[in-house]
Amino acid sequence: MSANSQNLKNIGLKATLPRLKILELFQRADVRHMSAEEVYKALLQEDMDIGLATVYRVLTQFEQAGLLERHFFESGKAVFELNEGHHHDHLVCIQCGKVEEFYDPEIERRQIKVAKDRGFTVHDHALTIFADCSSESCPNRRKLPPRG
Repeated sequence: MSANSQNLKNIGLKATLPRLKILELFQRADVRHMSAEEVYKALLQEDMDIGLATVYRVLTQFEQAGLLERHFFESGKAVFELNEGHHHDHLVCIQCGKVEEFYDPEIERRQIKVAKDRGFTVHDHALTIFADCSSESCPNRRKLPPRG
């Protein structure tokens, strides 16, 4: 029995072919954040006969089981990433959609302090910073004024 089959059984999901293929896709993908449509297209390229509704259903099941995390980065479109058990935040380019993950202990400390100062206890949080990336390959890159 493969490790993925056992992982699915451990969280109470039957190890069906669509579930195994979608989990495997997230584990080996170069892109960490994928929409349901991107998952569907990737599976079609692998000659996997699967419907878009099945992809949505499996992604939702994986999210509910804690295998995937759902984010809304651009215009309300949901993207999913494998939950690898470590917290991180995101930078998203509003021009090209590039997503960069980061962790900054100072930001983490400040968020807890801000909440505490206002009478709150943080249980979880998600920070997404929307910005312009400086990549030369960004198709809609804004030309920044010279510094100085």
